[in-house]
Amino acid sequence: MATDRQSFDEIDWAQIDEESEREISPNFIIVALGTALMGIVWAFDYFFVTGTWDAAIGMDFGNQYTPTFQFIGWGYDVTQLDWMFAFSLLLFGAYMVLPLYQNPRMTKYYWRDMKRNRPAMASLGWLLFIFVIGVIGPAVIPAPTVDLMSKYQPPMFLEINNVYPINCVGDVAGGTCQGSLEHPLGTTGDGKDIFRIIVYGMQISMKIGFIATLFVVTIGSIVGTVAAYAGGLVDEVLMRWVDIQQSFPTFILYLLILYIYGASLFLFIVLFSLFSWEGTARYVRSNALAKTEEEYIKAVQLSGASTYRVIRSHIMPNSASSIVTDITLLIPSFILFEAQFAFLGLGDSTIPSWGVLIAQGRSDLAFAPWITLIPGLFLFFTILAFNFLGDALLDALNPEADAEAEQ
Repeated sequence: MATDRQSFDEIDWAQIDEESEREISPNFIIVALGTALMGIVWAFDYFFVTGTWDAAIGMDFGNQYTPTFQFIGWGYDVTQLDWMFAFSLLLFGAYMVLPLYQNPRMTKYYWRDMKRNRPAMASLGWLLFIFVIGVIGPAVIPAPTVDLMSKYQPPMFLEINNVYPINCVGDVAGGTCQGSLEHPLGTTGDGKDIFRIIVYGMQISMKIGFIATLFVVTIGSIVGTVAAYAGGLVDEVLMRWVDIQQSFPTFILYLLILYIYGASLFLFIVLFSLFSWEGTARYVRSNALAKTEEEYIKAVQLSGASTYRVIRSHIMPNSASSIVTDITLLIPSFILFEAQFAFLGLGDSTIPSWGVLIAQGRSDLAFAPWITLIPGLFLFFTILAFNFLGDALLDALNPEADAEAEQ
């Protein structure tokens, strides 16, 4: 029976490439619109709210600390890290969440596999809880502040010798101070409310994980894919650069920056993300190399498709599963890095992070162990949840590897 459908050999790849370059994906449109909106709000904050524009024309009235959204009665001031975090969430939504909506059949298939894994579902619920509270909580809950009159208040259902608190908020019975709802998770030695620190620490953990992972995945994916597809001299040069960067003493560089500029969460994120993409590049390269040997890739190449077309439409999408599973390992790694540096006294002690709180409670373990144990438990369960979720995603996205492991 006659048909007008072209055979594979008759496809005009030059025309398809030209049309593809003109085609704008919904993902890109969402990123472009979201970026434009954030740019407008940032410009408003930078030029009109903070007083920078006034300073530029000689009329600075010292408003550099004015909250961004004060004009609507919301006293939250958007920081540099907030903008980076918002942009990372925009990319995450456009290129990881939206594709699930665009392909409901595969989404149902992955979801069916995930639901069979109870630890993974519990981990997903925990991470969603951390994410939602971390994003919304700091916008509505006041920041933790020093209040020496409220120091060493025990959590609910716990007690402490009444010689440590200056003013016990709860009941006093038998020489012990009882916990109360006013400070459900207790307070630190300088009177900061631990519940507030935990909430703000959720946001800081998400910022560290998402922003640093955005840098790492973007750079590593580009380098790994280009090296795998180009091969030859390009592959050799890129991989030798990866070897050089892996041998670079990033920790020493961080100590040098710490000495010159002081502790800064922003510098920590930028430095370690720019010097941590080597493993991702190698991982993506190994997966992309396997894809370039597939028959359908060779057929597309022989038919005249451009390099850009092959990488964009075939190699990158088919390497996405390896990138997704790598993300679930990168995010907890960066969160743990910050906690370790804070515990060693090498982090920014002014931020309410879990690592800083753990470090502050070391000297109080004998009589106020909750200061260290509560953030330690939150950190432990968050890292564990990412690991469980990563294993489940690997099984769902790459069932062949799971089957080989069981043999």
